[in-house]
Amino acid sequence: MKFITVRDLRTSPARIWKELPEEQEMVITHNGKPIALLTPITDRNLEETLAMIRRVKAIEAVKQMQQASLERGIHALSMEEINEEIRRVRTSRVEPE
Repeated sequence: MKFITVRDLRTSPARIWKELPEEQEMVITHNGKPIALLTPITDRNLEETLAMIRRVKAIEAVKQMQQASLERGIHALSMEEINEEIRRVRTSRVEPE
């Protein structure tokens, strides 16, 4: 996997587009930190690629929520406590008439 800077992308886009099919993935960096992933796609794999990326993002979000629940000590709530919390939040969202 090749790392390229935002500046590389701005100053040498033709070279990057030429290299992309061979590299398969390129990580775009800004100030030495990764900010985006560049990967080749086609009309045939666009939807499949987007679905895969969305699945990975959803899995990562669940992992972060699980970690947050461990850190907050709420990972061992009973179903009764969970349902009460849901009821409390829903009640607080109801707008007065």
